Amino acid sequence: MKLLFAEDDPDIVRGVTILLQRSGYTVDAVSNGRDALNYLTNGDYDAAILDIMMPGLSGLEVLKEIRAQGMGLPVMMLTALGELDDRVTGFDSGADDYLPKPFAGKELVSRVRALLRRAEAFTPDVVTYGDVQLNSGTYQLACGTKSVRLGNKCFQIMEMLMRNPNKIVSAEEFMSHIWGWDSEAEINVVFTNISFLRKNLAKIGSKVKIRVVRNAGYLLAYGDEP
Repeated sequence: MKLLFAEDDPDIVRGVTILLQRSGYTVDAVSNGRDALNYLTNGDYDAAILDIMMPGLSGLEVLKEIRAQGMGLPVMMLTALGELDDRVTGFDSGADDYLPKPFAGKELVSRVRALLRRAEAFTPDVVTYGDVQLNSGTYQLACGTKSVRLGNKCFQIMEMLMRNPNKIVSAEEFMSHIWGWDSEAEINVVFTNISFLRKNLAKIGSKVKIRVVRNAGYLLAYGDEP
């Protein structure tokens, strides 16, 4: 899961980013509202955490703009403004949750998980393609009676492919969604993880293949599909 975190306090940015990454999330962090809007407009995020009081644009202005653009991703407002009227303004502007500062790290992570669960209320925990099933709760990739537990990055790549079975996914899309814009990782990490996935599919005896579409990306195929 990929999150955008917008906050102008560098200490909070550092602490929250580390906390969320240790909880298994990919995080892009920005320190002002204009960057937050730019990232959300041009990126691919599962949720956003926005501070209200930021330079450039406030979190509320960012929230109103992305809602006006039709973006439905869940948004949590993280702010020192904790009065009732402030919370009402946030919810009326399209916020999904509102956590006043100071906050406990465990509560933040718990609320992020709840936010994402609500957003995926109609998304099955187990995705099926061909003869394989991918369980998002256990990270297990299974075929018949055989299964293997995938690492975080491999899981996210396989999930993107299985939830978009007829779509070609480029290496750049994997990099943006899974590793994030600010990652120092190079694009060959995608190739490495694709190789791991192919080995695991063969290990469990699946007929599912990850095919390369030249100069485009990757696509799932089953059996003798071209």
